[in-house]
Amino acid sequence: MGFPGPGPISHILFRAKNSFTISLPKRWMEQLLKSSGAHVILLNRSWFFLASLLVLVSGNRVQAQGQNASAAKALEAIFDAEWEWTLKEDPLFATHLGDPRYNDRWPDISLASFASRHAHRQAVLKQLDAIDVAQLSPDDRLNYRLFRRQYEFDVEEFPFHWHLVPLTQREGIQDAGSLADILKLQTIKDYQDWLKRLDRFPKYLDDTIALMRQGMQEKILLPKIIMERIPHQIQKQIVDQPEKSLFYKPFKSFPEDISEADRTALVAAGKRAITDKIIPAYERFAAFYEREYLPACLPQVGAWQLPHGKELYEFRARQFTTTNLTPQQIHDIGQREVKRIRTEMEAIVQQVGFQGTFKEFLDHLRTDPQFYYKDPNELLSAYLILCKRIDPQLPRLFRKLPRIPYGIEPIPEHIAPDTTTAYYRQPSADGSRAGTYFVNLYRPEVRPKYEMEALSLHEAVPGHHLQIALATELEGLPQFRRFTSFTSYVEGWALYAERLGPDLGLYRDPYSKFGQLTYEMWRAVRLVVDTGMHALHWTRQEAIEFFANNTAKSEVDIVNEVDRYISWPGQALGYKIGEIKIRELRAKAEKQLGDHFDVREFHDVILRQGAVPLDVLEELVDDWLASKK
Repeated sequence: MGFPGPGPISHILFRAKNSFTISLPKRWMEQLLKSSGAHVILLNRSWFFLASLLVLVSGNRVQAQGQNASAAKALEAIFDAEWEWTLKEDPLFATHLGDPRYNDRWPDISLASFASRHAHRQAVLKQLDAIDVAQLSPDDRLNYRLFRRQYEFDVEEFPFHWHLVPLTQREGIQDAGSLADILKLQTIKDYQDWLKRLDRFPKYLDDTIALMRQGMQEKILLPKIIMERIPHQIQKQIVDQPEKSLFYKPFKSFPEDISEADRTALVAAGKRAITDKIIPAYERFAAFYEREYLPACLPQVGAWQLPHGKELYEFRARQFTTTNLTPQQIHDIGQREVKRIRTEMEAIVQQVGFQGTFKEFLDHLRTDPQFYYKDPNELLSAYLILCKRIDPQLPRLFRKLPRIPYGIEPIPEHIAPDTTTAYYRQPSADGSRAGTYFVNLYRPEVRPKYEMEALSLHEAVPGHHLQIALATELEGLPQFRRFTSFTSYVEGWALYAERLGPDLGLYRDPYSKFGQLTYEMWRAVRLVVDTGMHALHWTRQEAIEFFANNTAKSEVDIVNEVDRYISWPGQALGYKIGEIKIRELRAKAEKQLGDHFDVREFHDVILRQGAVPLDVLEELVDDWLASKK
């Protein structure tokens, strides 16, 4: 530590650990006080004690630094161990991240494995209890807080046994072959790992059936109306030739350095595995599903009818919004947002000079051919052109852009009829696989042109891809921080991104602006119908009608969306709740900073820590505002 030279006789009274009392020049003492935690007491002019004081202060600092290092090292050890445990326990997650070490296996989803993982997480929470948080740096305290919250959510969820619902109409083992789309196959071992996965698939499927049987026994099931969508998905896996299977895709091409003999052997092994393992497993699954499981599914919709359904839904509302809002409070927020957005939509109806009621205008948008493409390829080309227009405008709003690129692909045909308009798939952890914006080309005549701008801002840039790719590229953070996904943040950001269209040269057409409002209304409607069905006993038809009366989305989209909410209780709440919070934080920053507000700096603050709960996000913005003062 460097000290200033003697100055004016201005002294501070100082006592260190009750050892002695001295008087020193004020500028010396200010630096000592910053590092010692000492107490100001009384005046003493003895300079003799200066050397002793410095030794004592230095010793205290060394001891404190040792304690801090010990706590930080213990926390880092937990993070490292748990990251490896997570990848090993969830090989599919590892594969999605591009980590090939577990590409030869499926997750262990036996009943015993869920209990074991629950006990493991409880033990980890006890390990966290033993760490003195006060000894951690501010960054590590944040890491500790976020890690602990994730594990607490997982532990709190386990008693509801939601893991006994292992598949929905949107995802599950009936679509396991799609995993082949993200494999990075470069060596013979990569192909052999895939063959091992194929060989182990029957057990994976049998464990899935065991979970579903337990769900039947405990009455933890989804409604029949949506589960009736799944049999045709299973049947698409029961092919008459192995080459038609999704699992065969890796064997359609090989790197140049794999010999012809090896290719022939791998292809033959792949065909045998699909014929002997995959197809018979799906045939067995189809029989179980249609004869036993589907008839047992629930006749009504809503989590309220499940064992402890009220408590389950209240938990999931907290989990997905990262707030303490009750379902009724969320429902009321949704109703207010619907009313606000409806006013803005009606203003556009007047702007375009439409003569008729609001409902008639919505019907006009759904049925007039001018708003739709007839050909799937035309629709895909329009998405490509649109995104190329957005990309170069991003520096207007962002200081930092991701290095990882993104691509646009059609949603696979076998799931397109049963899923949403679009979705995003994150890149691999090392960026070797780009992010992917999937768009639904099924029945282009029901995919409105006026929604494409808002949809692309949400799913690609500056929405999901920009945020998730930036998080993937974060440096100096524990691995879990780079891939954390708090729904209210991730989806709240993407919905907020839709509002940035005017700054990126979009929504110049009133119909496109109406499309943006339709998408915002869609997320407001979610708050109403999700809570309506799962907490307030709404019927599926009531939810569909409320949706149809307030948005211009097509009937097929509305039905698919409502069915998504039925099978995924609470998840849809995070979008609007998160977006509202980000808008509130921006308004606060604009008010406090006035002419000094820089939207690029604000976005940097929102994005630079990756996904965080909303209360943490507010603290980060408040700290930034305090630093600006």
